[in-house]
Amino acid sequence: MSRRKVLHIVTRLDLGGAQQNTLYTVGHMDPARFEMVLACGAGGVLDDEAKSLGVKVRFVEDLVREVSPLRDLTALFQLAQIIREENPDVVHTHSSKAGILGRLAARLVGVPYVIHTFHGFGFHDRMNALVKWVTVGIEKLAAEWSDRLIFVSKANMETARELGFVEDGNWSLIRSGVKLSALPAKVDREAKRRELGVRIHKPLVIGIGNLKPQKNAEDFLRVAEAALKEVPEACFIYIGDGPLRSKLEARIIARGMSGKVKLIGWRRDTAELLAASDVFLSTSLWEGLPRALVEAMKTRLGCACYAVDGIKDVLQDGVNGYAAPAGDWERLAAGTISLLKDAGLRERLGKAAAASIGQEFDIDEMVREQSRLIDRSFSSSENLH
Repeated sequence: MSRRKVLHIVTRLDLGGAQQNTLYTVGHMDPARFEMVLACGAGGVLDDEAKSLGVKVRFVEDLVREVSPLRDLTALFQLAQIIREENPDVVHTHSSKAGILGRLAARLVGVPYVIHTFHGFGFHDRMNALVKWVTVGIEKLAAEWSDRLIFVSKANMETARELGFVEDGNWSLIRSGVKLSALPAKVDREAKRRELGVRIHKPLVIGIGNLKPQKNAEDFLRVAEAALKEVPEACFIYIGDGPLRSKLEARIIARGMSGKVKLIGWRRDTAELLAASDVFLSTSLWEGLPRALVEAMKTRLGCACYAVDGIKDVLQDGVNGYAAPAGDWERLAAGTISLLKDAGLRERLGKAAAASIGQEFDIDEMVREQSRLIDRSFSSSENLH
Protein backbone atom coordinates (compact mmCIF):
# COMPACT_ATOMS: atom_id res chain seq x y z
CA MET A 1 0.00 0.00 0.00
CA SER A 2 1.47 3.36 -1.05
CA ARG A 3 2.02 6.11 1.49
CA ARG A 4 -0.67 8.80 1.23
CA LYS A 5 -0.07 12.49 1.83
CA VAL A 6 -2.85 14.18 3.81
CA LEU A 7 -3.14 17.94 4.25
CA HIS A 8 -5.38 19.06 7.14
CA ILE A 9 -6.65 22.65 7.07
CA VAL A 10 -8.18 24.40 10.10
CA THR A 11 -8.94 28.09 10.56
CA ARG A 12 -6.92 28.77 13.71
CA LEU A 13 -5.53 26.64 16.52
CA ASP A 14 -7.53 28.02 19.45
CA LEU A 15 -8.44 25.83 22.40
CA GLY A 16 -11.45 23.83 21.24
CA GLY A 17 -12.53 20.34 20.33
CA ALA A 18 -12.08 20.74 16.57
CA GLN A 19 -8.54 22.06 16.96
CA GLN A 20 -7.45 19.56 19.60
CA ASN A 21 -8.82 16.60 17.66
CA THR A 22 -7.19 17.82 14.44
CA LEU A 23 -3.83 18.09 16.17
CA TYR A 24 -4.23 14.63 17.65
CA THR A 25 -5.08 13.17 14.24
CA VAL A 26 -2.12 14.87 12.56
CA GLY A 27 0.20 13.60 15.28
CA HIS A 28 -1.12 10.03 15.46
CA MET A 29 -1.88 8.80 11.95
CA ASP A 30 0.49 5.90 11.15
CA PRO A 31 3.63 7.60 9.70
CA ALA A 32 4.45 4.44 7.75
CA ARG A 33 1.22 4.85 5.79
CA PHE A 34 0.50 8.60 5.90
CA GLU A 35 2.52 11.77 5.51
CA MET A 36 0.73 14.50 7.44
CA VAL A 37 0.82 18.26 6.79
CA LEU A 38 -1.15 20.93 8.67
CA ALA A 39 -2.18 24.34 7.33
CA CYS A 40 -3.82 26.91 9.64
CA GLY A 41 -4.18 30.58 10.41
CA ALA A 42 -1.51 32.09 12.66
CA GLY A 43 -1.86 33.29 16.24
CA GLY A 44 -3.66 30.39 17.93
CA VAL A 45 -3.06 29.22 21.50
CA LEU A 46 -2.02 25.78 20.20
CA ASP A 47 0.50 26.98 17.58
CA ASP A 48 3.50 25.85 19.63
CA GLU A 49 1.90 22.47 20.25
CA ALA A 50 1.43 22.05 16.49
CA LYS A 51 5.09 22.85 15.88
CA SER A 52 6.13 20.16 18.38
CA LEU A 53 4.29 17.34 16.58
CA GLY A 54 7.09 16.56 14.17
CA VAL A 55 4.99 17.24 11.06
CA LYS A 56 5.14 20.11 8.59
CA VAL A 57 2.97 23.09 9.65
CA ARG A 58 2.14 25.81 7.11
CA PHE A 59 0.75 29.05 8.57
CA VAL A 60 -1.67 30.98 6.36
CA GLU A 61 -1.37 34.65 7.26
CA ASP A 62 -4.77 35.74 5.93
CA LEU A 63 -6.83 32.77 7.15
CA VAL A 64 -8.83 34.44 9.94
CA ARG A 65 -12.13 33.74 11.72
CA GLU A 66 -13.75 37.06 10.90
CA VAL A 67 -15.48 37.58 7.55
CA SER A 68 -13.14 39.78 5.52
CA PRO A 69 -13.68 39.61 1.73
CA LEU A 70 -10.21 40.84 0.80
CA ARG A 71 -8.34 38.67 3.31
CA ASP A 72 -10.58 35.69 2.52
CA LEU A 73 -9.78 35.97 -1.18
CA THR A 74 -6.08 36.28 -0.36
CA ALA A 75 -6.32 33.25 1.93
CA LEU A 76 -7.93 31.27 -0.89
CA PHE A 77 -4.94 31.97 -3.14
CA GLN A 78 -2.52 31.22 -0.30
CA LEU A 79 -4.20 27.87 0.35
CA ALA A 80 -4.20 27.02 -3.36
CA GLN A 81 -0.47 27.77 -3.50
CA ILE A 82 0.22 25.56 -0.46
CA ILE A 83 -1.83 22.74 -1.99
CA ARG A 84 0.11 23.00 -5.26
CA GLU A 85 3.42 22.93 -3.40
CA GLU A 86 2.46 20.02 -1.11
CA ASN A 87 0.59 18.05 -3.80
CA PRO A 88 -1.45 15.99 -1.30
CA ASP A 89 -3.54 12.91 -2.09
CA VAL A 90 -6.14 14.11 0.44
CA VAL A 91 -7.21 17.52 1.73
CA HIS A 92 -9.18 17.28 4.99
CA THR A 93 -10.76 20.55 6.16
CA HIS A 94 -12.18 21.55 9.55
CA SER A 95 -14.25 24.53 10.81
CA SER A 96 -16.42 26.82 8.74
CA LYS A 97 -13.99 29.32 7.18
CA ALA A 98 -11.22 26.79 6.49
CA GLY A 99 -13.85 24.32 5.32
CA ILE A 100 -15.16 26.63 2.62
CA LEU A 101 -11.88 28.18 1.44
CA GLY A 102 -9.92 24.94 1.80
CA ARG A 103 -12.38 22.85 -0.19
CA LEU A 104 -12.63 25.44 -2.95
CA ALA A 105 -8.83 25.70 -3.18
CA ALA A 106 -8.53 21.90 -3.26
CA ARG A 107 -11.00 21.63 -6.12
CA LEU A 108 -9.36 24.47 -8.05
CA VAL A 109 -6.00 22.70 -7.81
CA GLY A 110 -7.47 19.25 -8.54
CA VAL A 111 -6.82 17.28 -5.33
CA PRO A 112 -7.87 13.63 -5.78
CA TYR A 113 -9.89 13.36 -2.54
CA VAL A 114 -11.47 16.09 -0.41
CA ILE A 115 -12.93 15.52 3.08
CA HIS A 116 -14.65 17.97 5.40
CA THR A 117 -15.52 17.41 9.06
CA PHE A 118 -18.44 19.31 10.57
CA HIS A 119 -17.48 19.82 14.21
CA GLY A 120 -20.66 21.91 14.36
CA PHE A 121 -22.27 24.32 11.93
CA GLY A 122 -21.44 27.94 11.17
CA PHE A 123 -25.17 28.67 11.12
CA HIS A 124 -27.93 28.32 13.72
CA ASP A 125 -31.55 29.24 14.35
CA ARG A 126 -30.70 32.30 16.45
CA MET A 127 -28.89 34.19 13.70
CA ASN A 128 -30.41 36.63 11.21
CA ALA A 129 -32.61 34.67 8.78
CA LEU A 130 -30.97 36.14 5.68
CA VAL A 131 -27.47 35.48 7.01
CA LYS A 132 -28.45 31.91 7.81
CA TRP A 133 -29.94 31.42 4.34
CA VAL A 134 -26.74 32.66 2.71
CA THR A 135 -24.54 30.54 5.01
CA VAL A 136 -26.55 27.38 4.33
CA GLY A 137 -26.35 28.13 0.60
CA ILE A 138 -22.57 28.38 0.79
CA GLU A 139 -22.39 25.09 2.72
CA LYS A 140 -24.52 23.39 0.05
CA LEU A 141 -22.11 24.63 -2.59
CA ALA A 142 -19.08 23.56 -0.57
CA ALA A 143 -20.63 20.10 -0.18
CA GLU A 144 -20.43 19.78 -3.97
CA TRP A 145 -16.65 20.23 -3.68
CA SER A 146 -16.42 17.39 -1.14
CA ASP A 147 -15.93 13.67 -1.76
CA ARG A 148 -16.82 12.83 1.84
CA LEU A 149 -18.53 14.70 4.69
CA ILE A 150 -17.82 13.66 8.27
CA PHE A 151 -20.18 14.47 11.13
CA VAL A 152 -19.44 14.19 14.85
CA SER A 153 -23.13 13.89 15.77
CA LYS A 154 -26.24 12.25 14.38
CA ALA A 155 -28.19 15.45 15.07
CA ASN A 156 -25.92 17.53 12.80
CA MET A 157 -26.11 14.85 10.14
CA GLU A 158 -29.91 14.90 10.16
CA THR A 159 -29.91 18.70 9.97
CA ALA A 160 -27.63 18.54 6.93
CA ARG A 161 -29.91 15.96 5.31
CA GLU A 162 -32.99 18.13 5.91
CA LEU A 163 -31.23 21.16 4.43
CA GLY A 164 -30.19 19.19 1.38
CA PHE A 165 -26.41 19.25 1.46
CA VAL A 166 -25.78 15.61 2.33
CA GLU A 167 -26.67 12.61 0.21
CA ASP A 168 -26.77 8.92 1.05
CA GLY A 169 -23.35 7.42 0.53
CA ASN A 170 -21.17 10.51 0.86
CA TRP A 171 -21.14 10.93 4.66
CA SER A 172 -19.64 9.21 7.70
CA LEU A 173 -20.27 9.50 11.44
CA ILE A 174 -16.94 9.73 13.26
CA ARG A 175 -17.21 10.94 16.82
CA SER A 176 -15.11 13.74 18.28
CA GLY A 177 -12.87 11.56 20.40
CA VAL A 178 -11.41 11.82 23.88
CA LYS A 179 -8.83 9.67 25.64
CA LEU A 180 -11.24 7.27 27.32
CA SER A 181 -8.49 5.27 29.03
CA ALA A 182 -7.44 8.40 30.95
CA LEU A 183 -10.93 9.03 32.39
CA PRO A 184 -11.75 9.56 35.16
CA ALA A 185 -8.43 11.32 35.63
CA LYS A 186 -6.42 10.41 38.72
CA VAL A 187 -6.40 13.45 40.94
CA ASP A 188 -5.92 14.54 44.52
CA ARG A 189 -9.38 16.09 44.89
CA GLU A 190 -8.52 18.00 48.04
CA ALA A 191 -5.36 19.51 46.55
CA LYS A 192 -7.06 20.42 43.27
CA ARG A 193 -9.98 22.02 45.08
CA ARG A 194 -7.63 23.90 47.39
CA GLU A 195 -5.94 25.27 44.27
CA LEU A 196 -9.35 26.56 43.12
CA GLY A 197 -10.28 27.92 46.54
CA VAL A 198 -13.06 25.34 47.01
CA ARG A 199 -13.45 23.33 50.22
CA ILE A 200 -13.39 19.55 49.91
CA HIS A 201 -16.94 18.92 51.15
CA LYS A 202 -18.63 21.72 49.17
CA PRO A 203 -20.45 20.73 45.97
CA LEU A 204 -18.64 21.99 42.87
CA VAL A 205 -20.24 22.71 39.47
CA ILE A 206 -17.99 23.07 36.43
CA GLY A 207 -18.57 24.51 32.95
CA ILE A 208 -16.16 24.63 30.00
CA GLY A 209 -16.17 26.73 26.84
CA ASN A 210 -15.17 29.96 25.19
CA LEU A 211 -16.86 33.10 26.46
CA LYS A 212 -18.74 33.82 23.24
CA PRO A 213 -22.49 33.89 22.49
CA GLN A 214 -22.59 30.23 21.37
CA LYS A 215 -21.57 28.91 24.78
CA ASN A 216 -24.04 31.29 26.46
CA ALA A 217 -22.23 31.72 29.78
CA GLU A 218 -24.88 34.30 30.73
CA ASP A 219 -27.23 31.39 31.42
CA PHE A 220 -24.47 29.63 33.35
CA LEU A 221 -24.56 32.63 35.69
CA ARG A 222 -28.39 32.62 35.81
CA VAL A 223 -28.38 28.94 36.80
CA ALA A 224 -25.64 29.58 39.36
CA GLU A 225 -27.58 32.46 40.95
CA ALA A 226 -30.74 30.38 41.22
CA ALA A 227 -28.89 27.34 42.57
CA LEU A 228 -26.98 29.32 45.18
CA LYS A 229 -30.27 30.46 46.71
CA GLU A 230 -31.13 26.79 47.32
CA VAL A 231 -27.62 25.43 47.94
CA PRO A 232 -25.58 28.42 49.24
CA GLU A 233 -22.54 26.25 50.01
CA ALA A 234 -22.07 25.34 46.33
CA CYS A 235 -19.35 26.75 44.10
CA PHE A 236 -19.42 27.31 40.33
CA ILE A 237 -16.26 27.29 38.20
CA TYR A 238 -16.15 28.18 34.49
CA ILE A 239 -13.10 27.23 32.43
CA GLY A 240 -12.59 29.35 29.34
CA ASP A 241 -12.01 32.82 28.04
CA GLY A 242 -13.25 35.18 25.36
CA PRO A 243 -14.65 38.63 24.57
CA LEU A 244 -17.53 38.41 27.07
CA ARG A 245 -15.32 37.85 30.10
CA SER A 246 -15.30 41.42 31.41
CA LYS A 247 -19.08 41.71 31.10
CA LEU A 248 -19.60 38.39 32.90
CA GLU A 249 -17.17 39.26 35.70
CA ALA A 250 -19.00 42.55 36.23
CA ARG A 251 -22.28 40.67 36.50
CA ILE A 252 -20.83 38.24 39.03
CA ILE A 253 -19.81 41.19 41.22
CA ALA A 254 -23.11 43.03 40.73
CA ARG A 255 -25.15 39.96 41.73
CA GLY A 256 -23.07 39.34 44.84
CA MET A 257 -21.64 36.02 43.65
CA SER A 258 -17.92 36.81 44.01
CA GLY A 259 -16.14 33.87 45.61
CA LYS A 260 -19.01 31.55 44.69
CA VAL A 261 -18.76 31.84 40.90
CA LYS A 262 -15.31 32.01 39.31
CA LEU A 263 -14.13 32.44 35.72
CA ILE A 264 -10.66 30.90 35.71
CA GLY A 265 -9.64 31.21 32.05
CA TRP A 266 -8.33 28.41 29.87
CA ARG A 267 -6.72 25.45 31.59
CA ARG A 268 -4.91 22.40 30.24
CA ASP A 269 -5.84 20.24 33.25
CA THR A 270 -9.57 20.05 32.50
CA ALA A 271 -9.72 16.27 33.01
CA GLU A 272 -8.33 16.69 36.54
CA LEU A 273 -10.70 19.58 37.23
CA LEU A 274 -13.66 17.46 36.10
CA ALA A 275 -12.52 14.65 38.41
CA ALA A 276 -12.44 17.12 41.31
CA SER A 277 -16.00 18.31 40.57
CA ASP A 278 -19.50 17.00 41.24
CA VAL A 279 -21.71 18.44 38.48
CA PHE A 280 -21.11 19.44 34.85
CA LEU A 281 -23.24 22.30 33.49
CA SER A 282 -23.52 23.27 29.81
CA THR A 283 -25.60 26.19 28.58
CA SER A 284 -24.51 26.10 24.91
CA LEU A 285 -27.19 27.13 22.41
CA TRP A 286 -25.78 25.17 19.47
CA GLU A 287 -23.10 22.50 19.26
CA GLY A 288 -21.56 19.71 17.24
CA LEU A 289 -20.95 17.34 20.11
CA PRO A 290 -18.85 18.93 22.88
CA ARG A 291 -15.82 16.89 23.96
CA ALA A 292 -16.14 18.44 27.41
CA LEU A 293 -19.53 16.77 27.90
CA VAL A 294 -18.18 13.38 26.79
CA GLU A 295 -15.29 13.78 29.23
CA ALA A 296 -17.66 14.80 32.02
CA MET A 297 -19.95 11.83 31.38
CA LYS A 298 -17.04 9.39 31.32
CA THR A 299 -15.82 10.98 34.56
CA ARG A 300 -19.20 9.96 36.07
CA LEU A 301 -20.38 13.48 36.82
CA GLY A 302 -24.00 14.43 37.10
CA CYS A 303 -24.61 16.46 33.93
CA ALA A 304 -27.16 19.21 33.26
CA CYS A 305 -27.26 20.66 29.72
CA TYR A 306 -29.41 22.34 27.16
CA ALA A 307 -30.64 19.62 24.80
CA VAL A 308 -29.15 20.99 21.58
CA ASP A 309 -27.70 19.28 18.50
CA GLY A 310 -25.21 16.52 19.35
CA ILE A 311 -25.89 16.75 23.09
CA LYS A 312 -29.16 14.95 22.33
CA ASP A 313 -27.12 12.07 20.90
CA VAL A 314 -25.72 11.17 24.30
CA LEU A 315 -27.75 12.81 27.09
CA GLN A 316 -31.25 11.57 27.95
CA ASP A 317 -33.24 13.64 30.42
CA GLY A 318 -33.68 11.81 33.71
CA VAL A 319 -31.82 8.72 32.44
CA ASN A 320 -28.13 9.70 32.47
CA GLY A 321 -28.39 13.40 33.31
CA TYR A 322 -30.70 16.36 32.89
CA ALA A 323 -31.47 17.89 29.47
CA ALA A 324 -33.57 21.06 29.28
CA PRO A 325 -34.91 22.84 26.18
CA ALA A 326 -32.47 25.46 24.91
CA GLY A 327 -32.97 28.75 26.76
CA ASP A 328 -35.11 27.29 29.56
CA TRP A 329 -32.61 28.19 32.25
CA GLU A 330 -35.14 27.77 35.05
CA ARG A 331 -35.64 24.10 34.16
CA LEU A 332 -31.88 23.67 33.79
CA ALA A 333 -31.44 25.27 37.21
CA ALA A 334 -33.98 22.85 38.71
CA GLY A 335 -31.98 19.89 37.38
CA THR A 336 -28.74 21.39 38.67
CA ILE A 337 -30.25 21.99 42.10
CA SER A 338 -31.48 18.38 42.24
CA LEU A 339 -27.98 17.14 41.49
CA LEU A 340 -26.43 19.44 44.09
CA LYS A 341 -28.84 18.38 46.82
CA ASP A 342 -28.75 14.63 46.23
CA ALA A 343 -25.39 12.82 46.19
CA GLY A 344 -27.15 9.52 45.50
CA LEU A 345 -28.82 10.97 42.42
CA ARG A 346 -25.47 12.31 41.20
CA GLU A 347 -23.93 8.88 41.64
CA ARG A 348 -26.77 7.06 39.85
CA LEU A 349 -26.96 9.43 36.88
CA GLY A 350 -23.17 9.72 36.71
CA LYS A 351 -22.78 5.95 36.54
CA ALA A 352 -25.38 5.78 33.77
CA ALA A 353 -23.63 8.63 31.92
CA ALA A 354 -20.28 6.82 31.98
CA ALA A 355 -21.87 3.59 30.76
CA SER A 356 -23.38 5.39 27.75
CA ILE A 357 -19.99 6.55 26.41
CA GLY A 358 -18.82 3.68 24.22
CA GLN A 359 -15.63 2.94 22.31
CA GLU A 360 -16.79 5.05 19.36
CA PHE A 361 -15.87 8.11 21.46
CA ASP A 362 -12.25 7.05 21.96
CA ILE A 363 -9.81 9.43 20.28
CA ASP A 364 -7.63 6.62 18.95
CA GLU A 365 -10.68 4.97 17.40
CA MET A 366 -11.41 8.34 15.77
CA VAL A 367 -7.94 8.27 14.16
CA ARG A 368 -8.39 4.64 13.06
CA GLU A 369 -11.75 5.48 11.48
CA GLN A 370 -10.19 8.31 9.49
CA SER A 371 -7.39 6.01 8.35
CA ARG A 372 -9.86 3.33 7.25
CA LEU A 373 -11.93 5.93 5.40
CA ILE A 374 -8.94 7.04 3.34
CA ASP A 375 -7.86 3.45 2.69
CA ARG A 376 -11.35 2.46 1.47
CA SER A 377 -11.64 5.53 -0.72
CA PHE A 378 -8.39 4.92 -2.59
CA SER A 379 -8.95 1.18 -2.72
CA SER A 380 -12.30 1.73 -4.45
CA SER A 381 -10.76 4.26 -6.86
CA GLU A 382 -7.87 1.94 -7.75
CA ASN A 383 -10.23 -1.00 -8.28
CA LEU A 384 -12.18 1.08 -10.83
CA HIS A 385 -9.00 1.43 -12.84
